[in-house]
Amino acid sequence: MPKMKSRSAAKKRFRAKPNGTFKRKKAYKSHILTKKNHKRRARLGKRATTDTVQSKKLAMMIQK
Repeated sequence: MPKMKSRSAAKKRFRAKPNGTFKRKKAYKSHILTKKNHKRRARLGKRATTDTVQSKKLAMMIQK
C-alpha cells in the first residue's frame, strides 16, 4: 500500500506546538494597511493558535 501524502499547503501554513495545537498567522495583514490603525496591525502580526477540533484535522493533514 502506498504512503499517504501530506497536504503541502497545510505544511507551509501551520507549525505544530508541543501540546498538540498548531501555530498560524492571522489574516488581513498583507495589503491595504493604511486604513488599519497601528494597534490593529500589531495585533494581526502576532501568531495565533488553532482550536482543538481543528488541531485533530490538521494533525491528519500534516503527517510525519
